[in-house]
Amino acid sequence: MNTHTLVRHTDIQRWVSARKGQPAIRRVPDPTGAIKSRLTLSFALHNATPTETPSQDDGLSPVSWKAWLAELDRQHLALRVSGETQPNFEFVERRELN
Repeated sequence: MNTHTLVRHTDIQRWVSARKGQPAIRRVPDPTGAIKSRLTLSFALHNATPTETPSQDDGLSPVSWKAWLAELDRQHLALRVSGETQPNFEFVERRELN
């Protein structure tokens, strides 16, 4: 499997867009019950058919690239990706490049 770590904003946007993805933030409770925001990506399912609107909030909110990338930088994260067609990714701590 070919794995890359993306740090540059244009590289991240290009990779996500090529897989029909969008930036999003998920609201999740921490151990104390406080709601925290977690970066994520939302990908369109191939051959997906429209269904009725979910009745319960899944905590996933689409956001602008500008806001998403600013949060990525604030958290000092990079995007580790693998696979050519299926979106396989994880957020990792950004390593300073020399």
